[in-house]
Amino acid sequence: MINSVLYELKGNVALLTLNRPEKLNALNYAMIDRLMELLGDIEDNDQIRVVIITGAGDRAFSAGGDIHEFSKSIKQGAEVAVKEFVRRGQGMTKRIEAYRKPVIVAVNGIAFGGGCEITEAAHIAIASNQSVFAKPEINIGIPPTFGGTQRLPRLAGRKRALELLLSGDSFSAEHAYRIGLVNEIVSHNDLLASAYSMADRITRHSPLAVSRIITAVTRGINSTITEGLQIESEQFARMAVTEDVHEGLNAWIERRVPEYRGC
Repeated sequence: MINSVLYELKGNVALLTLNRPEKLNALNYAMIDRLMELLGDIEDNDQIRVVIITGAGDRAFSAGGDIHEFSKSIKQGAEVAVKEFVRRGQGMTKRIEAYRKPVIVAVNGIAFGGGCEITEAAHIAIASNQSVFAKPEINIGIPPTFGGTQRLPRLAGRKRALELLLSGDSFSAEHAYRIGLVNEIVSHNDLLASAYSMADRITRHSPLAVSRIITAVTRGINSTITEGLQIESEQFARMAVTEDVHEGLNAWIERRVPEYRGC
């Protein structure tokens, strides 16, 4: 049986590869469940500092949900479809969005539907110049179901998001960059190297501080500014009692590279 998500550890970075290239890495239930299982294992491993997610092959990051599979759930009625398909997909993107370690997606090709929604949920996205995006769910008569109606408007703005959601038209990596969906576009051959370079830029800092920043941004982005500032204060207070803070301050004063212990 094919391993639907490949796992590779390189130093303190975990590479997860969506592995159904013959199906354009379509997200079936087994793949989503395996991705969630791996994220759980990685979260408990203090040696791993960053997660990179990409797709197998040169054609696709992910073409979205496996239509043949979820259509069977839909035929069993709304209650079954919501339980088996919608909640599973939303649980995956919520997990990625709120993950306490940085998640970088390396978009190596088609990122349609659920593949685009993983990109929206990730903390950082780097796209190959060969990548292409779409919100095509409307073409089969459904709205996006893994968070696309909520995250894309927050990233791109309501009108630009609605144009993509209501037309179903594909759009380029350049357009994805302009609307804030991806951080950077690189040559296809440099994609993974660029993702690892981004990981290196993050892992030089305190893992606790990285986690606190992710939490503050994720929890605060949909709050009022007053609520957000309180969240920020809480995350600072949690950080202020750690050894990493003292090490960071002492290293700055002593003009040396800090040695963080993550405690």
